[in-house]
Amino acid sequence: MNRFNTSEKANMLRKAVKFLPLIMGVIVIAVFLLGVNYVSESSLEGQQESLEKAISRDVAQCYAVEGSYPPNLEYLVDHYGLTYNEELFYVDYQSIGSNIYPDVTIINLNKEE
Repeated sequence: MNRFNTSEKANMLRKAVKFLPLIMGVIVIAVFLLGVNYVSESSLEGQQESLEKAISRDVAQCYAVEGSYPPNLEYLVDHYGLTYNEELFYVDYQSIGSNIYPDVTIINLNKEE
């Protein structure tokens, strides 16, 4: 009687089913890590945009109040309360003249390309 004998395919299927929770767990963890990475990147981009707007606003306010653009970035930090994370962003502030808008470049130091 062969009705109680299992075929090789059925045995392999049972073994594969045993690993199914492990495979699903790895997939869930991978999707979670990709999501965290995406949120982190979008958060850094948002911080950089906020820093750009803050510097632009403070430069314009300084010009409106004092009649000249700030001579350097430290002037904005000291007199207009500009704060930012220096470990995350490098700000290159080039003052061209007291009546010419300064050249401001913000570089994300954590961006891995």
